[in-house]
Amino acid sequence: MKLTRLLTNKLTSFWLLSLSAVALIFLLIALISFVQLTSKFQQEKVAEVEAMLVDHFDRDGTLDSLGSWLPAILSAYKVSHFVLKDESHILYQYDSNENYTSFVHYDKQLSGFSLSMKLPQPFKMYRFSWYGLIVFFTGIIFIIVFVRFGYLWLSEQLQGIEDLALRSKSILKGDYEQALAEKGEGKPRVINRALTHMLLELDDAQKQRARFDQFIRSNTFLDAETGIGNRLFLKNRLDALSNDAGMMAPGALFLLEMEALDLLQQEFGDEPIGEILHQTINDINQILNSQANSIFSRRSYNQLAIVVPQISLKDVEKLAAKFLKVCMTQYFPEMINRDDFFHIGVAYFKVGGLKEQLIEEAERALRAAQFQGASGWFMYDKGAVDEEFSKGSVRWRSFLEYALVNKRLVVFTQPIVDSDSKIHHLEVSSRIRDNQQNLIRATLYIPMAIKCGLIPQFERQVIEMVLFDLLGDRHDILTQYSINLSLDTLLSRAFIHWFKTTLLEYRHLTPRLIFEVNEDIVVNNRDQLASQLDMIKKMGANLCVDRVGQQVVGTQYIKECSFDLIKLHRSIVRQIHLRQENQLFIRSLIGGLYHTDVQVFAEGIESLEEWQTLKILGVSAGQGSMFSDPVEKV
Repeated sequence: MKLTRLLTNKLTSFWLLSLSAVALIFLLIALISFVQLTSKFQQEKVAEVEAMLVDHFDRDGTLDSLGSWLPAILSAYKVSHFVLKDESHILYQYDSNENYTSFVHYDKQLSGFSLSMKLPQPFKMYRFSWYGLIVFFTGIIFIIVFVRFGYLWLSEQLQGIEDLALRSKSILKGDYEQALAEKGEGKPRVINRALTHMLLELDDAQKQRARFDQFIRSNTFLDAETGIGNRLFLKNRLDALSNDAGMMAPGALFLLEMEALDLLQQEFGDEPIGEILHQTINDINQILNSQANSIFSRRSYNQLAIVVPQISLKDVEKLAAKFLKVCMTQYFPEMINRDDFFHIGVAYFKVGGLKEQLIEEAERALRAAQFQGASGWFMYDKGAVDEEFSKGSVRWRSFLEYALVNKRLVVFTQPIVDSDSKIHHLEVSSRIRDNQQNLIRATLYIPMAIKCGLIPQFERQVIEMVLFDLLGDRHDILTQYSINLSLDTLLSRAFIHWFKTTLLEYRHLTPRLIFEVNEDIVVNNRDQLASQLDMIKKMGANLCVDRVGQQVVGTQYIKECSFDLIKLHRSIVRQIHLRQENQLFIRSLIGGLYHTDVQVFAEGIESLEEWQTLKILGVSAGQGSMFSDPVEKV
């Protein structure tokens, strides 16, 4: 605390100056008193000599015998020169052998005589003895010790003010957690306790705000009875998986319907039917934990919808069989026929497929499953399956390892544009160029790289390309680049060791790096990732959490993990100008981040109306096809 430390120094300096001034005044007064006393003492000696001369003249009537007694007195009084004379003759004269440099002259008129004496300056006739010097310096040492003790005591007392000022500065900077952690020994203590109480209340209010934000999102996007997504949630997520050209990735839509669930509830009551519903949902969630970016929602009272992107047709069949198996293992009341209760309709979609056609096909498949007359699943035969995605795992591993060894990775960048139409940073994505010079998109190869355990090597290669090729450009020393990191990469010890060494080596470039982590990864693995995220921050790089809003979770983790940026998921951004519920979510999110340095960005912006609405809501920058598509860096 430079400002308050300056105040402390001023106070202690004033205190020391005051003591020094008092001591100086006392010494000056003592010196003046000494001079005055010695001068007065000398004058008294001169008066005594005068009195003795007058008394001698009055008693003897002559001054002839002065030589017998006067020299001894004049020598004792340190008289240097003495002359006694009448009007014309010198009656007596005395000169001392001692040499002095300065003198005081005394001229006196007696009855019929004149007296002249010369004495040395009175204060020069005295010398300090060793005893006097020892006493003097002992007193000086005691004064210095006392002053030092007083200075330390005063500094200690003022340290309490320093602690208060330090906490106050943290509060003004918006770092409330640090201010709360540094309680210190602030004085006055009542102010320190008041600050602590205020910060605790503020921390509780922020947590309440985060819970309220989650409550708003839960009531908007979650089914109140089951806690999974509702129909609006499903619509938003399907919108996020598609654009004007159709679906952006392959996958499957499952519609699971429980036969006449509402009628059964009226017959058997809420408790047994609710238990079946919740247990079924819990078991399906256990299966979906292994499926990245899966979507689980409730379309209607007795119908559940599951969307699993980045999955092959063969795996869809296995997954449908697993869903049916866990459903059939549920406990049923004796009056319910489980053999004709669960029906699953499956629709497989590929890149470019229409969202409306997907839902319609899934509903037709569900009706077909119901027409079979028993619990089961149905999917129409798909002839148009993504040929690249249908490769086997062994072929994929061979292809990915070949791409790593021969550096077939190609880097693309997409600008993130702020409200002033300036590029804030460039997000880096990657594709693989095969032997036919075709580009394999990231949504296709990344899931297979994760499945084969090769994603840390790919992301390491992306970081190296950014450091050496993009940040190494001497003509561009300002542009920032953001790089996505997966969970497997962050949990890889070999990658983290290399990552830390590389960031240390290129410490001068780290402020231009932004590392993005999926919100779902951060929320579900916060404790495991705490040290890695903290290391990235300490190295000087920025942290960004993307896909915010894809899942209904609290936002307290944003402050706890010290993220610098957040990116809204495209499902929140899509047609934001027409969706009041999504606007409410963004307002509550930005309001909860008030008084922090966290910037809110949006991804997937496709129209001017969306961008204008986002700017009005307080979003700082945006990314999407409206600004620019990803561009290959040559």
